[in-house]
Amino acid sequence: MVSAAIAIIRPLFLENEKLCDDKDKQIALFGQVKCAEDMELLKSLSCETDIMVMDALEWQIINSENLVASFQSTQTSLYAIARSAKEAQVCFESLEKGTDGVVMKTEDVSEILDLKAYFASQPCERMALYTGIIQRVEQIGIGDRVCVDLCSILHPGEGLLVGSFARGLFLVHSECLKTDYVASRPFRVNAGPVHAYVALPGGKTAYLSELQTGMHVLVVDAHGFQRSAAVGRVKIETRPLILVEASLENDTSLTCSLLLQNAETVNLICPPPGMDTNISVTIPVTSLKAGDRVLLSLQDSARHTDAYRHINFAATTFHVRYMYV
Repeated sequence: MVSAAIAIIRPLFLENEKLCDDKDKQIALFGQVKCAEDMELLKSLSCETDIMVMDALEWQIINSENLVASFQSTQTSLYAIARSAKEAQVCFESLEKGTDGVVMKTEDVSEILDLKAYFASQPCERMALYTGIIQRVEQIGIGDRVCVDLCSILHPGEGLLVGSFARGLFLVHSECLKTDYVASRPFRVNAGPVHAYVALPGGKTAYLSELQTGMHVLVVDAHGFQRSAAVGRVKIETRPLILVEASLENDTSLTCSLLLQNAETVNLICPPPGMDTNISVTIPVTSLKAGDRVLLSLQDSARHTDAYRHINFAATTFHVRYMYV
């Protein structure tokens, strides 16, 4: 989770191609990238520094990807100049691995806050999931259900957290499984009716009916590993619904509920056989019965790890702030 505090602040100064501290000790090398020759020069200098800071004046995405690829074979950490939170996000997501850090060159505090919000949405923690015992399954008639089509491929064992109440959410599997009924659609989750809550990054929720193209939802697997995925589109259709109620395995007084489309292709995710297996266990809602075990997420149940990101923030004078989050 991102800390709001700035743990360490110290000024750095730019002297030609060197970033130095107040004792004139070299901290990093700095270079501008305008062409392929500049990229080759930066890579050749990697042996002279532990940190290389690049300023891609143009073609930000291509330069970031090329440099990330070239620096993967070195021991040097690659940082990039970013003038906005969106530029920083491009740097961190280049070739999925991303740069090791960014130097924010801005005097706009809102950009810093936007970058903080971006890190808050990243999967730097593992979510605690709990075993629920199915208590009731009942067909309740027709309703408007929501299919969420994502801009990412979901793998077996992954899904969205959905529930009638935000305090307890069920892990609903994607349509990535092969069936005899319809073709596999690994980007889709048949998530539930319009009133249901769905988990978003940063510990937030939204109604399924509120989801729009470009919003991000939280994708979670059976072991609690999570990531963010963008919504591509939302499809609302009238379908027969089924009510599912479950209680916590070790606390029957805590009950969670969810309505889902009554269809063989809609699955809930069950507790995995163990942490050392990639086997995913799902059960179609059409086969659910009292006593079946499924996975639940409870409010305030996330467990934080010791993972952190190290970001550098700089004003246009290259006085750099180090912020540990």
